[in-house]
Amino acid sequence: MKSLFQKLTRADAAKDEFITVVSGLPRSGTSMMMKMLDAGGVPPVTDELREADEDNPKGYFEFERVKQMDQGDTSWVVGARGKVVKVISALLKHLPPGEQYRVVFVRRHMPEILASQRKMLIRRGEDPDKMDDAQMTLLFEKHLKQVDEWLRAQPNFRVLYVHYSDVLSDPQPQITAINRFLGGNLNVAAMGQMVDPQLYRNRKE
Repeated sequence: MKSLFQKLTRADAAKDEFITVVSGLPRSGTSMMMKMLDAGGVPPVTDELREADEDNPKGYFEFERVKQMDQGDTSWVVGARGKVVKVISALLKHLPPGEQYRVVFVRRHMPEILASQRKMLIRRGEDPDKMDDAQMTLLFEKHLKQVDEWLRAQPNFRVLYVHYSDVLSDPQPQITAINRFLGGNLNVAAMGQMVDPQLYRNRKE
């Protein structure tokens, strides 16, 4: 009977173990947050297929199968329990409902996001003027409002909003809040060492 009890306890623990998700708009600082959590002791879910480049010199920490969730590829998610995975805001709603999620949602000043995206498009030889900044700002702000409303309605999602500029200007309070949000067992000193103000290259004036 003791053996059965131990098995049930382990099963219940596995069931209750949450998945950490880093989310936000593209170019909002999610890669930096992934690196911080990795240093803090949360193993990242990544296939390392997308290598570091000029846009993200510290790496992207992406997992390609995340991009297939809207097509039903979610079988990998259960293996992310106890780990952290990067999911852009537009794909959050495709995470399967049977898991518990704690979302560290990175915010950033919209002009900085747009400037960073523009530079990336130019480096890739793509047209940065397909849509003007005013239109993009309206679309992104509408999207963020919809995502926020959706997250609030999900009983299995808990969310902590963190601002990119706050992390870079005064990281310790932000790291303390993240550590508390994720259970209090992170290596906060190691997380702080991953904050590199020199990468704040599209700072809002």
